[in-house]
Amino acid sequence: MRVRMPHDADKRARSEEASAYSLYRSGEQGPGRSRRDPDPRPYTTYRAGPKGLMARLRGEDELALPAPGGGGPDEPRRRPGRRRGDGGSDRRVTPRRVLKYVAIAIAAWLLLSLVLFIVSAETQQGSVPASAEAALTPGGNMLTSTDTVLVIGTDTRPPGSKEPGANTNDAGSRSDTIMLWRVGGGVSRRLSIPRDTVAAIPGHGTSKINAAYAYGGPALTIKTIEQFTGVKINHLILVNFVNFPKFIDALGGVDVTTAKICSDISGGTKNGGFSLYLNPGTHHLNGIQALTLARTRENKCDPAESDLTRVKRQQQILNSIKSQLLSPGTFLRLPWVSWTAPQAIKSDMGGFTLLSLATAAAVGGSAPVAVLKPTGAVTLPDGESALTITPGAVQSAVSKFLNG
Repeated sequence: MRVRMPHDADKRARSEEASAYSLYRSGEQGPGRSRRDPDPRPYTTYRAGPKGLMARLRGEDELALPAPGGGGPDEPRRRPGRRRGDGGSDRRVTPRRVLKYVAIAIAAWLLLSLVLFIVSAETQQGSVPASAEAALTPGGNMLTSTDTVLVIGTDTRPPGSKEPGANTNDAGSRSDTIMLWRVGGGVSRRLSIPRDTVAAIPGHGTSKINAAYAYGGPALTIKTIEQFTGVKINHLILVNFVNFPKFIDALGGVDVTTAKICSDISGGTKNGGFSLYLNPGTHHLNGIQALTLARTRENKCDPAESDLTRVKRQQQILNSIKSQLLSPGTFLRLPWVSWTAPQAIKSDMGGFTLLSLATAAAVGGSAPVAVLKPTGAVTLPDGESALTITPGAVQSAVSKFLNG
């Protein structure tokens, strides 16, 4: 069998063909080509415009076409949806990616709110007298165990208050609100004690229970409440009437259902006090309105109301605050709420302990309204009328408060 060897002419032809193809691949002009027309292809390529958001969410990828002057038919095609020069990363907008960024944004918003709450609470710590902190019984972690918190609201008003008869000095003020709060470990129960209840005040004899604050501040109030109820108190909260309305306003207000209310405190607004007039039904109250309702003792539209009615409304307002805190609308205001909440109170608790209290309150649910009901009345030596409660009635209410 004979093997034909290629002639020199054949070799040259193949060499020129290889050189021409090499020039074509490198973009140089070849034999017979003009510099103005370096692309020998007889057609024009177009690149599709970028897809809109909805098209991307539907998964419609951009068609990857080679740009004019780009590679030839042997150039590897790019994967759909990937852009030139991005290192091959996929920039498509997908539902999973959208959810990822939304989750990151939510986490950042919550983290910001948490930091603001802790910082605000830490700046308030130390506002409770050392004598009051010494009178408290150490408690546990309210996420896993149950503590008792004493909530006190005084009749102290801010300096410069135009309210007639307002006491702007905490010394000598009486407690306007006295409430025990059993919270933690999935429990949330409250028990209000009427301010006019007769009690033995250590070192000062028998008087109205709210006089303990005037005689010895929060420390003596703690000792008086513990002696009266037999309940050890672990933490203290003093409501700040100056910042309480700001906290309610940061929440966006609260919804409260009331009977007909006709209230003029300290002569009403025309005399520098506060007024609130409501028809029966559910109302959305701002900070000043909520505070006025919480302070209302005399309802001109219902003379039968008493201090017992007032303490029930106070607990109702607390439940409304809790409901508002857990509402979707509050999430958008969360950083502002987190900053103002600790400033509405004075407490022995620092940021992390207050945070555990707030979490325990959310887990424990809305506490039922409970008031220590008087069993009689008496006139004190100074001529003031006061309420009496038998030891048996106190023990029964306290047992329910502690054990449910």
